[in-house]
Amino acid sequence: MKRREFISLLGGAAAAWPLAARAQQAERMRRIGVQMNLFSDDQEGQARIAAFQQGLQELGWSVGRNVRMDYRWGGGDADRFRKNAAELVALAPDVILAVTSTVAAELQRETRAVPIVFVSVIDPVGNGLVASLARPGGNATGFTVFEHGISPKWLELLKEIAPQVTHVGIVRDPTAPSQIGLLGGIQAVAPTFGVELRMIDVRDAGEIEHALSVLPRFPHGGLIAQAGRFAFAHRELIVALAARYRLPAVYSDRVFAAGGGLVSYGPDRVDQFRRAAAYVDRILKGEKPADLPVQAPTKYELVINLKTAKALGLTVPPSLFARADEVIE
Repeated sequence: MKRREFISLLGGAAAAWPLAARAQQAERMRRIGVQMNLFSDDQEGQARIAAFQQGLQELGWSVGRNVRMDYRWGGGDADRFRKNAAELVALAPDVILAVTSTVAAELQRETRAVPIVFVSVIDPVGNGLVASLARPGGNATGFTVFEHGISPKWLELLKEIAPQVTHVGIVRDPTAPSQIGLLGGIQAVAPTFGVELRMIDVRDAGEIEHALSVLPRFPHGGLIAQAGRFAFAHRELIVALAARYRLPAVYSDRVFAAGGGLVSYGPDRVDQFRRAAAYVDRILKGEKPADLPVQAPTKYELVINLKTAKALGLTVPPSLFARADEVIE
C-alpha cells in the first residue's frame, strides 16, 4: 500500500472513531424501575403498563435495545410496597415509575437521589412528595389523579341516578391521608342532598364483605367507593356485593363501571401512564424532576353501565345520558 493511501485510510478511520463512540454512547442501556400497586395478573394493570411502554417506544426507547425494565407488583399490600421499594432502589435504576401516593412515599423513604415519576397520586404536596406543584423541588414529580373538589361530584351523580338514596356508605382506606380531603368534600355537601354518610373502613377483603353486608339494614342505601389501593385491588368484590345488596354505587375509575358497576367518574388513568413516559424520557435525557411541574388530569370521564341500572330498576335521566362519555349496554 502506498504511503499516501495509508495516511488517507488512517485519517478516515480516525474520523469514524468519534462517530462510532457517540453511537455507542447513545445506545447505552438505561434502566427503568416500575413499582405497581396491583397484582401482576391484573388486566387493567397490564393495560396501563402497555400504554407506558408504548409511550416510551414512540420516544425512541426500546426494551432490550437501549432500555431495561424492572417491575415490582404490590397487590395492594403495604408490606410488599416497602419490600418492592427497597429492591428497586438497590438495582440503581436511572428513574422509577411509582403508582399511587403510598408507593411513591415508600420509594422516597429509600432514596432521595433516584428520580421518581409518579402517577395516580392524590395531593402530592400534602403527602410531602413535592414542595409545590409548579416546582417539585426534590427527586419526584408526576401526575395527580384527583383534586379534592371532585368528590362532591360523586355524591351528586349518585343522587341524580338514584334520587331515593338517603344513606350512603363511603368505602375508604383509613390508612391513606390523601382520602381525608376527598371525604371532607363529600361531608360538606351531604346535608344539601339530604344524605347521611356511613364510613366503611376497609383494609382487606373480609372487612369489605362484612361492612357492605351491614349497609342494607339502613333504608334507601347507596355506595361511593373512594379511590384507594384496597378498593381497586378488590374492585370485583365491591361491584359484586353492590349488585347482591342492590346498592346504587358510584366509583372513581372506569374499570369499575366496565366490570359491572353502575356509574364511574374520574380521569383516564391509562392516558396518565402514556403521559408519564414523556417525563421519564425527559429525565433520561438529563432533566431533573425538581424542575418538571406536577400535572393534573386533562380529562374526566363519565361512564354509565345501563345494564346495571336496569337490574337495579333505575331510569337514567336524559340529562345524565347527554353528559356521559360512554354508556355500557
